[in-house]
Amino acid sequence: MNVHKKIVKKVIDYIEDNLENEIDLEKIAENIGYSKFHLNRIFTEETGYTIYKYLQMRRLTIAAQKLVNTKKPITEIAYEAGYNSQQAFSLAFKQIYLYPPKTYRDIGVFVPRQNKISLNFRAYSGYVTYKVSVTYRISVRKIEVDAA
Repeated sequence: MNVHKKIVKKVIDYIEDNLENEIDLEKIAENIGYSKFHLNRIFTEETGYTIYKYLQMRRLTIAAQKLVNTKKPITEIAYEAGYNSQQAFSLAFKQIYLYPPKTYRDIGVFVPRQNKISLNFRAYSGYVTYKVSVTYRISVRKIEVDAA
């Protein structure tokens, strides 16, 4: 594993260990030992996400899970996800999940939008191949044709 991937793994581990704590790019950079600008650049190059976006998506994914699996008030889930108001949380949640938190809870089906990034990959001809899970929905229709 090269140096940048080790750094990104440390960032991911730090975020995952502190998802419900108050953290920001400055705290992450201080913990990892790099400038926040350099750290964010490396993280974005390796993952395709900024650190802030990854953190936001992980927190909203966990919030979505709590909405479906618990009876906690939406306000409490919003604060646990790092939002200072239910209104800010609802806006961010709807941008990612397309439904407001109450409607999402009523639907009752949890769909993760951002799982923990795993750096399980292998180099192949200079390219990096990531393992990706894809779910397909296939529908089959029966068509009857008259033989004329």
